[in-house]
Amino acid sequence: MGGFSVARYAPEQGSWSKLVARDSVVRRLDWPLLMSSLALSFIGSLLVYSATRGRDSLTHGDQYYFLLRHAMNTGIGIGMMIGTIWLGHRTLRGAVPVLFGLSVLLILAVLSPLGQTVNGAHAWIVIGGGFSLQPSEFTKITIILGMAMILASRVDAGDQETPDNRTVVKALGVAAIPIVIIMLMPDLGSVMVLVMIILGVLLASGASNRWVLGLLGTGVVGAIGVWKAGLLDEYQIARFAAFANPALDPAGVGYNTNQARIAIGSGGLHGTGLFHGSQTTGQFVPEQQTDFVFTVAGEELGFLGAGLILVLLGVVLWRACRIARGATELYGTIVAAGIIAWFAFQAFENIGMTLGIMPVAGLPLPFVSYGGSSMFAVWIAIGLLQSIRVQRPMSA
Repeated sequence: MGGFSVARYAPEQGSWSKLVARDSVVRRLDWPLLMSSLALSFIGSLLVYSATRGRDSLTHGDQYYFLLRHAMNTGIGIGMMIGTIWLGHRTLRGAVPVLFGLSVLLILAVLSPLGQTVNGAHAWIVIGGGFSLQPSEFTKITIILGMAMILASRVDAGDQETPDNRTVVKALGVAAIPIVIIMLMPDLGSVMVLVMIILGVLLASGASNRWVLGLLGTGVVGAIGVWKAGLLDEYQIARFAAFANPALDPAGVGYNTNQARIAIGSGGLHGTGLFHGSQTTGQFVPEQQTDFVFTVAGEELGFLGAGLILVLLGVVLWRACRIARGATELYGTIVAAGIIAWFAFQAFENIGMTLGIMPVAGLPLPFVSYGGSSMFAVWIAIGLLQSIRVQRPMSA
């Protein structure tokens, strides 16, 4: 069982106070990882407040509406992280089938009358009281845990050194179930993240590189097939067209990206000052508290402030890589690798689309963007990383 038991990790006998002082969970946490995540959420709260404080149509006249909710989401997310550490990733390993089943039911519920369309994606469930849930965010976690459980089962048991082809096929089959459902919403951005997670998981598992190359090839062929078959919605096709040719429709589908680049470019080195960005206060950038929150940093905090966000994200990925390398079982290594692939690609895509080097895909910036589901998911992921670090032997 997981949890905050400290005696189980003690390398030698001694008094209880010595055990607590030497080997407590608090001391074993990866503090650079935790502090960087907290700093990103704090910066995010300032950027979200700046982006929304003057938008009465969104805030209903309460300039602190989004700030308070962002802070509440962060607090709940931190609570979920603590709960994940307390349970432990090994305990959650036994509950993976149940968690995976629940996540599939939730994304299926999106396709029912409970689902709601937001920004073209039918990916939300309305809870009430102004709250909604995006189940695909939690699917990222369950796919990581599900594939890790399957790929590491026989390796951690000592039956084989690397996953065989049959095991890989089983893991890919499990991952395909939620991906197909999410494609039906359609939520192309989440599908892109899930594909990158699968690639990261396969690479970390030690599976043959032929599977990775085959998956990449299948993805390219599948993307072409989806395009040719007309399965993409018009707004998705328009986004890709605008990415390929930014001057195609600057007042229409290309408006978001063009305004985002104007905002970031106007910030210069030091920025215009927090709460003093003309693009932000003028409300020229749509969805600025969510998908385009990085534009607030670029305009008001400048290159230095935006660079700080990149540095903090880099620290999160660096510490996650250290945890993956230090894991004493393949299961822990795969889980950490899946989280690394998730955070790295999603951050690159989000920032890239504000700079015009990636297509607009409606993905939040981890820890920074406003949104309860995304905030809860990333903090649960931090809890998994901390659990992998906490539960390894002291000598590891």
